[in-house]
Amino acid sequence: MSLQNSSDDKIEVIRTKPHQSLGCSIIVDGREVPITEDMIQDACRELEQRLVKPAEQK
Repeated sequence: MSLQNSSDDKIEVIRTKPHQSLGCSIIVDGREVPITEDMIQDACRELEQRLVKPAEQK
């Protein structure tokens, strides 16, 4: 796949249950903590809230 493919390409999205582990983990205070769909969604919402709109071009 190259950058020159059209934006009409479809990517299948597989939804998981909110508390289901996605098969990956992070280490917190020496403990392995599974990453869940909820964690990803929360992180995305936080990033959207921090989004700074670019200054308007004149």
